[in-house]
Amino acid sequence: MTEAVRISADLERAENRRLTALAGAAVAGMLVAGWAIFVYAPQDALQGPVQRIFYLHVASAVAAFGCFAVVLLGSVAFLWRGSLVGDRLGRAAAHVGLVFTTVTFLMGVVWAKPIWNWDPTRTWDARLTSTAALWVIYAGYLLVRRFAPPGRTAMRLAAVVGVIGFVDVPVVYFSVEWWRTLHPGPVLTASGGPAMPAPMVVAYLVTQLAVGFLCGVLVAVQYRVQARRDAAVARAVAAQLELAPAPEAR
Repeated sequence: MTEAVRISADLERAENRRLTALAGAAVAGMLVAGWAIFVYAPQDALQGPVQRIFYLHVASAVAAFGCFAVVLLGSVAFLWRGSLVGDRLGRAAAHVGLVFTTVTFLMGVVWAKPIWNWDPTRTWDARLTSTAALWVIYAGYLLVRRFAPPGRTAMRLAAVVGVIGFVDVPVVYFSVEWWRTLHPGPVLTASGGPAMPAPMVVAYLVTQLAVGFLCGVLVAVQYRVQARRDAAVARAVAAQLELAPAPEAR
């Protein structure tokens, strides 16, 4: 084993240990968040137990917005500087953001049904529609990366989608203020302070920190997956070039 290979193997093992430790901390954080949601936070007097969906629903939405902000920054870095790190970070964040958008979407539907007797197939809602559009935009981002011509063409097209697609994030956030919607208005940022008891605010903050940390760990793991995939593609291309017959001299 050469010195370079040994050093590379040592670095990979160290990175594995770091990611494993971070993953363990993320699991512990989510367990603490579960305790805050189901034990520490009081039950809502009007909505009952189903209101506890609120904590993870909102925290997941914030995590998704954060991921898409990272996609935006990575896309700008690639379009401006040709940064491959920015492109890879955008890919990683898009995967994780799509997962958290799905969680937000499904939890919102589950929460709305027993409280407002809401059927999304019959009643239009601005928050639901704009969130569905957000999901489609970033699913499209990943599809562009998969099916566009490989190389910088796919990177450039996806980066454009990543920049333009972020416009929908503020639309989702302000939809309850811009349109009449069944979705409740801001609770944590209401004028005059949070419209909920202090223990509920604490439970939300704990959940938000735990979900945010989990989100960061998932992006780090996904970034490593993308980096190894890029390295494998580069090795395959190099091997093909080595096997290609040299042009005959005339």
